[in-house]
Amino acid sequence: MQQPIKQASIYTDFGGLNSLRVQARTDRESALEQVARQFESLFLGEMLKSMRDVNKVFAEGNYLSSNESEFYQDMFDSQLTLSMTAQRGFGLAEALVAQLSRQIPGMDTAGRPTVGHRASIQDYDRGLPVLSPRLPEQVAEVDRLLRDSVQDKEAVESAGMPERFDSPADFVETLMPLARRVGDENGIDPRLMIAQAALETGWGRHMIEGADGQPSFNLFGIKADHRWQGESVNIATTEFRGGVAMSERANFRAYEDYEASFRDYVSFLQDNPRYRDALAVADNPELFAEHLQAAGYATDPDYAAKIRRIMNGQQLAGAAEPTLAAGPVGKE
Repeated sequence: MQQPIKQASIYTDFGGLNSLRVQARTDRESALEQVARQFESLFLGEMLKSMRDVNKVFAEGNYLSSNESEFYQDMFDSQLTLSMTAQRGFGLAEALVAQLSRQIPGMDTAGRPTVGHRASIQDYDRGLPVLSPRLPEQVAEVDRLLRDSVQDKEAVESAGMPERFDSPADFVETLMPLARRVGDENGIDPRLMIAQAALETGWGRHMIEGADGQPSFNLFGIKADHRWQGESVNIATTEFRGGVAMSERANFRAYEDYEASFRDYVSFLQDNPRYRDALAVADNPELFAEHLQAAGYATDPDYAAKIRRIMNGQQLAGAAEPTLAAGPVGKE
């Protein structure tokens, strides 16, 4: 039985070329030599064809010259070039082998397999690398760096927030991104939260502060009762008792930044069943404000109307700026 590598020496046997391709996976050195000889054969075939074309001028008028004779002549030339290169050839194949063998992984400059030569995928190590015993420690270190990075970013953002605001425009520009972020997560209109915060703080000019001037970042006037476990500040506040405004002192919640105030405002509403109706109409800010007042969020009888005026005012909707309360009104 003829070996596959030898079949490529018969130019009409295309199966031999396919066998040569398969053999290249396991015996690259022999396959490279055969391919180089095939290339040398093609090169000589082109030379021989050019020589035949020159002689065609002398065959004009010869009754033995025909398309059929040219067809068989080409077949003869193709096999002739394969036979001429099967042994020593003209040296072109050897030059190609010497040049290309240097580019085969695992082969030396002479085309011989080296120690690291891998003829097929089975020769590669398929075992898993040994895990470092320090891997859990390194993973924990990556987690710590990520947490520190997030905390540093939040600290930078908080550091850029003013304790008071110079104008309504500054108030809206600074706090609206935070309101949008929290509102997108909870479905509460950010315009309503900004309007309510503006009402509670007088556009940020009357912020709740401790006795030592420590900022509370409390935007919504939420009191610190027994449910609150965080920091607090004690200030004078205005409450309406029987429709009459009265000055009282009360403890109010203190936050680390304004975003914490927005998030605690949402949690405050969600944790109190009496604000369930307000949250059910969160997509309608004016109706939401009405339900807040009806649920007792503030003692001011005009609380909802003031929020609506701010939402429709110059800073949030292009109309005139509304009249605001003089100070915070505690929420319980």
